[in-house]
Amino acid sequence: MSFVLDKEAFVRRVKRLYTEWKAPSTGHDDSLSNLDCIMSVVGTDDDVIYAKSMALQLWLLGYELTDTISVFASDAIYFLTSKKKIEFLKQTQNISEEGVPEIKLLVRDRTDKDKGNFEKLIKVIQNSKKGKRLGVFIKDAYPGEFSEAWKKSLMDSKFDHVDISSIIAYLMCPKDESEINNIRKASLVSMDIFNKYLKDEIMDIIDSDRKVKHVKLADGCETAITEKKYTSGLDPRLLDMAYPPIIQSGGAYSLKFSAAADKNILHFGVIVCSLGARYKCYCSNISRTFLVNPTDAMQENYTFLVSVQEEILKLLVPGTKLCDIYEKTVAFVKKEKPSMVENLTKSFGFAMGLEFRENSIVIGPKCQALIKKNMVFNLHVGISNLTNPEAADKEGKTYALFIGDTVLVGEQSPASVMTPSKKKIKNVGIFIKDDSEEEDVDDKKATKEDQGTEILGRSKRNAVLESKLRNEINTEEKRKEHQRELAQQLNERAKERLAKQGNSKEVEKVRKNTVSYKSISQMPRETDVKELKLFVDKKYETVIMPVFGIQVPFHISTIKNISQSVEGEYTYLRINFFHPGATMGRNEGGLYPQPEATFVKEVTYRSSNVKEHGEVAAPSGNLNNAFRLIKEVQKRFKTREAEEREKEDLVKQDTLILSQNKGNPKLKDLYIRPNIVTKRMTGSLEAHTNGFRYISVRGDKVDILYNNIKSAFFQPCDGEMIILLHFHLKYAIMFGKKKHVDVQFYTEVGEITTDLGKHQHMHDRDDLAAEQSERELRHKLKTAFKSFCEKVETMTKSVVEFDTPFRELGFPGAPFRSTVTLQPTSGSLVNLTEWPPFVITLDDVELVHFERVQFHLRNFDMIFVFKEYNKKVAMVNAIPMNMLDHVKEWLNSCDIRYSEGVQSLNWQKIMKTITDDPEGFFEQGGWTFLDPESGSEDENETAESEEDEAYNPTDADSDEESDEDDSEYSEASEDESDESDEDLGSDEESGKDWSDLEREAAEEDRNHDYNTDDKRNGKYESKKHNKSSKHSRREREEQRSSSSHSKKHKSNSSSSSSHLKSSSSKHGSSSSPSKSSKDKYQSRDKHHSSSSSGHKSSKDKDRKRSRDDSRDNGHKSKKSRH
Repeated sequence: MSFVLDKEAFVRRVKRLYTEWKAPSTGHDDSLSNLDCIMSVVGTDDDVIYAKSMALQLWLLGYELTDTISVFASDAIYFLTSKKKIEFLKQTQNISEEGVPEIKLLVRDRTDKDKGNFEKLIKVIQNSKKGKRLGVFIKDAYPGEFSEAWKKSLMDSKFDHVDISSIIAYLMCPKDESEINNIRKASLVSMDIFNKYLKDEIMDIIDSDRKVKHVKLADGCETAITEKKYTSGLDPRLLDMAYPPIIQSGGAYSLKFSAAADKNILHFGVIVCSLGARYKCYCSNISRTFLVNPTDAMQENYTFLVSVQEEILKLLVPGTKLCDIYEKTVAFVKKEKPSMVENLTKSFGFAMGLEFRENSIVIGPKCQALIKKNMVFNLHVGISNLTNPEAADKEGKTYALFIGDTVLVGEQSPASVMTPSKKKIKNVGIFIKDDSEEEDVDDKKATKEDQGTEILGRSKRNAVLESKLRNEINTEEKRKEHQRELAQQLNERAKERLAKQGNSKEVEKVRKNTVSYKSISQMPRETDVKELKLFVDKKYETVIMPVFGIQVPFHISTIKNISQSVEGEYTYLRINFFHPGATMGRNEGGLYPQPEATFVKEVTYRSSNVKEHGEVAAPSGNLNNAFRLIKEVQKRFKTREAEEREKEDLVKQDTLILSQNKGNPKLKDLYIRPNIVTKRMTGSLEAHTNGFRYISVRGDKVDILYNNIKSAFFQPCDGEMIILLHFHLKYAIMFGKKKHVDVQFYTEVGEITTDLGKHQHMHDRDDLAAEQSERELRHKLKTAFKSFCEKVETMTKSVVEFDTPFRELGFPGAPFRSTVTLQPTSGSLVNLTEWPPFVITLDDVELVHFERVQFHLRNFDMIFVFKEYNKKVAMVNAIPMNMLDHVKEWLNSCDIRYSEGVQSLNWQKIMKTITDDPEGFFEQGGWTFLDPESGSEDENETAESEEDEAYNPTDADSDEESDEDDSEYSEASEDESDESDEDLGSDEESGKDWSDLEREAAEEDRNHDYNTDDKRNGKYESKKHNKSSKHSRREREEQRSSSSHSKKHKSNSSSSSSHLKSSSSKHGSSSSPSKSSKDKYQSRDKHHSSSSSGHKSSKDKDRKRSRDDSRDNGHKSKKSRH
């Protein structure tokens, strides 16, 4: 035969069998301990798929040898089979290993129908130990002449037969590396058939409303395993179905793997699917439930079922009894949903490997077997006999939910899922829309999505246009219509989300109280302490100070600062302590558990600098030494505290499991950002079993686990000077003594600098060669990075998926200080080239608001409001105005609600208002206050009407009276009416030209100087009375008009400042209700300024009058008030 025996596996497994036989270690089953010999026989029967004797043979030899008898005696192993199979088994005879008995081979003799061989084997059994108790697989009964003859020989010999099925199954349960790899490949095929064939087929049936029988779908799955596109490149000859696929719907559900797909038509309600593939005889399984238009109760039940499975995964830890796992799971269900206990399946899984189901190793109430590392289970949990009163037909009234996966038990909890096909409600829910909702859809793909929108994998929300935005006549109308739909959904979803979250507020962490010494025995016995000197205890970070002749310890955390000074012959050491009322640093709050206690504010010590006769050092040396040590201990304590504060909110990560496989995906010569140390160093990035590890040339290590990666990005070097991989993490990791949520690995492409002094020529050979080499380098790096990403995605079963930014959809903006190019990906908006990076996950975004959208401005700002309202909003500034439609179209295609306004809003205040009273916020209309239709148009109309009123040529006196009667008036109209009053108030000045005004101003300035001198000489009053009557009359009129003007101006400024808090009573009726809510959140006033042709001249007259008023009103200038 051309087959090759895996000698290492054979030796390892034979040793395990004989070791367990000689010294049993299994507590729950001791059937091997009293055996004298073990025998198994494999006959010929195509109908037998699973048998213990066949499984043992496959486990030891790797191949199925029919019509073969294996006898395991105490001193040798005997095989009786045909001549061709003996040729294969001869490979076992060359093995000489300690613990492996001698291998003896017997060739079948068809002349006497193997009677002679049977007699030899009977003698071998009789000579093994006591020769009485024979271990056999009682349930295995192969038909055929050879098997029947051997069975008769055994019966005649009258051995005591002992069933060893359970103990051999338990012995084979912990899988080695090659077995795990086979099961992984089988699991991958199961997932591919489920995701690429069955799921798509069911979706197509629902979309086209076809009638297909369950059995036809099941047959299609069995056909799919023979097609290469569903088998992940594996040899189809080594693949098979572990059991006939099971498809159930329409109220008839049996949550057992012995069930069969019937001939009923697929019902568009709850569809339960189970299938499993075998690779090299190793089994796998995946079970999922599709929910078509599920009610809220059905979704809640399904989500609960997923949580039950996750709970079982946490309990699958080595050393745990399977019955204990069952009991804890039932207790969890009783606690969370007691009504579901009766509906649960009777067991939650079984061991799986060469046999699909191992009946003796079940997660059930009676199984005492202990879990061991590397055991593989078919973990399944289901709820049956549920009712759906909202169902439209009788088939949908009763339903069941079922999920199952192939899982591997590791060293730690939870067990790893080998079939990680997404199973949350958003991934298996199928929602069918009405035909009326499909009228506006032109694109064929969009029509399919709307007819049967399946929230599977990446939802439509994450869909980004890969081609350029299409320009259609009615694009704007469609966009507005779509945005109106999103606006209606936005408030409802936000309200539901906040209701589920409840009023859970973040608990403030209490700082632990520091203790110097827990008992007096820990106090140091140093000489300085006994002599009542200052002593610094570095070990306990404590300063022992003498106070009234008593040694008093003060922990270093109680000391705020210290100062030292020398005055004459004495040195002073002043120690200031923290106390209530003292100025606190940013991280120094919560120091006082008993703030009402008496606190020491400061202590000062004095010591002489004069060294007395016979002294080694001056007494002040103790203070100098204490000053130095306190500073040193303080620095060390603050450094440690800072590190602890950095670490306190870190989420503990799993341990990285290193893969010893030499073919792990690996990239070399990469830089890391942020740097581990100040100096930039290269290193290598390698993908392992559950995460990445980056090792720098210095030996620094950074581990990034797959389950902590929120988003992974690959940005090629097209149009960039670097090529990079970027990981945006769920929880921060610590390296370089700081926390980081974004980690990037990159390498530079070509030279970033250019020699400007070098003479450039387009045909320079050196330049052409450099450009060619750079192109080759770019292509080489791009290929290497792309290959790495593909290998990682394959290895992790798409747990880690790399997104690539769409450069053609990019637009400039300034998320931080500098302007960069922001590029959309399938689920994010990123800038990865500049540091710090900018990463916005679109699934986290509630809405986007555009600020400063005005015709005369070149740029606008973009605000991202997150679904988590406690999170600070993200802002992108200085986006060019010509990109507004481009950005809107992109957001609209991602199903993200956007709004726009002309003002910049105080978002910190807005979000605080929302989080303080979310219910009140949504009762007042929620996010509708951002809509431009809600109030801005009414404001503009009101402002225009006020301006019209202000410039209406009416009587000045009536205007003044109306101003006095109505104190609340718009700012613009008041300013303008005041100016019109002043223009009409001075008849004498109305005819003067500029030259007259200039001459009068010069004369008044001279008079002003004279008045100042006279006032100094005590003659101010007499000088004042010598002025002409003309000037005094004019000044009195102007003084009266200017005082009334200043009074009005004060009222204008006060009404301007309070404009946001209350709307005008006079014009409140004309504005819409949403206007007041909009004004509530504005941070800057919207000033209405007039553009009258006479406005400039009136200001000039005001300027002149202010000079006159300054002379007659105690030299107090009023110019500043205008």
